[in-house]
Amino acid sequence: MSAPPAAFVAGATGYTGRSVVAELRRRGVATVAHLRPDSRDRARWTERFASSGASVDLTPWDAAALRDTLVRLRPTVVFALLGTTRARAGKEGIDDPYERIDFGLTEMLRTAAIGAGHQLRFVYLSAYGATERTTNKYLAVRGRMERLLHDGTLPFLIAQPLFITGPDREESRAAERIGAAVLDSVLRAAAWMGAARLRERFASMTGGELARALVTLALEDQAARRVADAVTLRRAAGSALTEGAAP
Repeated sequence: MSAPPAAFVAGATGYTGRSVVAELRRRGVATVAHLRPDSRDRARWTERFASSGASVDLTPWDAAALRDTLVRLRPTVVFALLGTTRARAGKEGIDDPYERIDFGLTEMLRTAAIGAGHQLRFVYLSAYGATERTTNKYLAVRGRMERLLHDGTLPFLIAQPLFITGPDREESRAAERIGAAVLDSVLRAAAWMGAARLRERFASMTGGELARALVTLALEDQAARRVADAVTLRRAAGSALTEGAAP
């Protein structure tokens, strides 16, 4: 008899991460939300996650410490939802944030998951167009992480959405919001003229929609190694609503 699903969410305070924690708890999944121990908003996030029934973990970003935490908690799914912006990194004095945070911390978590010694699935939030063969650092580090997952032995789910945005997003990302709004308008017109598939593939998703998709796909087959493009994600989010997995 397999163990009931249990989740560890890294990047839990991000736009997608907070929605993933909420979605997991809506489905009754035992959930641990990881916070940086030096987070300035630690008390606020601890209260918010506790109100949904999630536990909070404050393990520092250290490979051995993270491995020990995963050994102790024994999650069946680890969500790697880490990312930052150059503006935020600049405020915190972080050079090369995509390398140090988006790739470096994710790779640390992947290494810890491998070292945990029990079967778990690694869910990685990548991006549409991720490839090592690009000068775009954001996409290049995601392409490198995807390759490591494909070359490794961990079961995984790689998600490749395009724009993730919505009116409930607290962070100010003006360029992303404007780009998503323009693209969504073009795609609505294209769908009206019969190109619905184009809209399904490239329209933006909210954090809640992406969370429904990630949780649905992550729990479907925890031994699988799978890449989910934007179409797959959108359909999974829709099926979660249809089947009543989320309100």
